[in-house]
Amino acid sequence: QLQAYGGGLAQAGGSLRLSCAASGIIYRINRMGWYRQAPGKERELVVDMISGGTTNYGDSVKGRFTMFRDNPKKTAYLQMNSLKPEDTAVYSCNAAGETAGRGGFPRPFDSWGQGTQVTVSS
Repeated sequence: QLQAYGGGLAQAGGSLRLSCAASGIIYRINRMGWYRQAPGKERELVVDMISGGTTNYGDSVKGRFTMFRDNPKKTAYLQMNSLKPEDTAVYSCNAAGETAGRGGFPRPFDSWGQGTQVTVSS
């Protein structure tokens, strides 16, 4: 299960930080990221981090947003700087990996946290 925190209202040029915490027995998180959806638009990638591999940022947030993870806390953070009104959207975190299944054997999971609203005023 994923729980998202943060979000809210910011002025253009300001900053916000989102958090996404995974709970339960997690054996491994292979991928974790953030997506966003603005009214009337399709969901778009904000950032996707592959464990031990690459981090991919959406073109519209490169250089402004940074994702980092605290693995012992099973938490990911999205630091959003230099916010723009066009960053206004519902942000959702996503994670995929392995959790405990029947008998404790690993089973794959792919979960979404609840969305959190980010509103940037001009």
